[in-house]
Amino acid sequence: MHRWLAIAGFVAAVCSSAAQASYVALVEIDGAIGPASSAHFEKAHARAVDGGAQALVLRIDTPGGLDSAMRDIIRGILASPIPVIGWVGPGGARAASAGTYILYATHLAAMAPATNLGAATPVPVGGSWPLPGARDERREPGEDGDTKTAEPPHDAGQAKVINDAVAYIRGLAEQRGRNTDWAESAVREGASLSASQAQAQNVVELIAADVAELLQAADGRRVHTAAGEQTLRTAGLRVETIEADWRIRLLSVLTNPTVAYVLMLIGIYGLLLEGYSPGALVPGIVGAISLLLALYAFQMLPVNYVGLALILLGVALMVAEALAPSLGVLGIGGAVAFVFGSILLMDADVPGYAVNLGVIAGIAVSAVALLGITLFLLWRARRAPVVTGDGGFAGQHAVALEAFESEGWVEFAGERWRVRTTHPLTKGQRVRVIRRDGLWLEVEPVN
Repeated sequence: MHRWLAIAGFVAAVCSSAAQASYVALVEIDGAIGPASSAHFEKAHARAVDGGAQALVLRIDTPGGLDSAMRDIIRGILASPIPVIGWVGPGGARAASAGTYILYATHLAAMAPATNLGAATPVPVGGSWPLPGARDERREPGEDGDTKTAEPPHDAGQAKVINDAVAYIRGLAEQRGRNTDWAESAVREGASLSASQAQAQNVVELIAADVAELLQAADGRRVHTAAGEQTLRTAGLRVETIEADWRIRLLSVLTNPTVAYVLMLIGIYGLLLEGYSPGALVPGIVGAISLLLALYAFQMLPVNYVGLALILLGVALMVAEALAPSLGVLGIGGAVAFVFGSILLMDADVPGYAVNLGVIAGIAVSAVALLGITLFLLWRARRAPVVTGDGGFAGQHAVALEAFESEGWVEFAGERWRVRTTHPLTKGQRVRVIRRDGLWLEVEPVN
């Protein structure tokens, strides 16, 4: 009897442990999609798979981001052995641009009320251009009195980028059995849909206000994963949010365009200060570390290298103004190059990857103010009386140490000097220095 009770207790404990182990992992993509987003998803996905999660919910709220990071996330979803449920939420969120591709890749797509997706037209790094098939704001009158869309011009390079993006998102739509025509229009025309419209047009399968409602609605649905067809059993499961670790958070900070920009400036000026005062160490060490971190961030960001070159040129010209004054010509040119380079540094057309204009304006104003102070100090120094060299002797006063007629000794600047004069002098009489001749001074009486 006791043995059966022990067996029953053991089975109950195992069942209870299994029930506690069953959970759904929640990963959030919030903000622009970049290297930190893809790294966070990869680590969180691996942790969910190793931890025996029944599914992974990917909460999306993004304006878009980098194509490379987006494709890394999509590759992880397509190779996932557990179902990945994409959910655009909470209310007010969006899955624009790269977020639309990611949502199409998920095994089950859902949206919260008052959310939207779409506008998936790719933007080339370095600027935007009219896209083939895109609707232009220019409207032309048609024969029937209605208006028709004017087709913008395009070239082969633009067509290649658009066609590649269309083929990519259509392939995702076909694999998940979703609306391929609308997916193409989202790329070619930048079309967008609300949550209810997306469900009606078979872009997403579910509408859920929160994660609990999402898991309840997803329960019992069959999806195809890399491990084969699976039936979702998600109703009532606990949700475990997988937070980014400190490395991912650090990467997220470093790849912020504004932070990378400020680190670059700290690095440049730190090394300049170390060059001006060798041995100070602190400016050089801080500058070197900041510059290396900035370069690490730049190699993962959509950097315009013309903008970077203009910034370096601007700093060099402002430094040259301080070393070789040119009445402000070099300094003003440097300030202009610095401002334009800062604006062009990051590709502002990639969503979420533009340097804050307020930071650029503040640094530019500070640089111009520093330049103005430098020019003022140079002007004041130029007008100041000479106090060193031969020019520093003329006009200065001395006191005769003895009475003499043509040659004698005076006290000048705390020192004894031999002097010549054309006027007889008495002891203690004040004289004015006319000029220096070797170790002699030529003087005259003050009165």
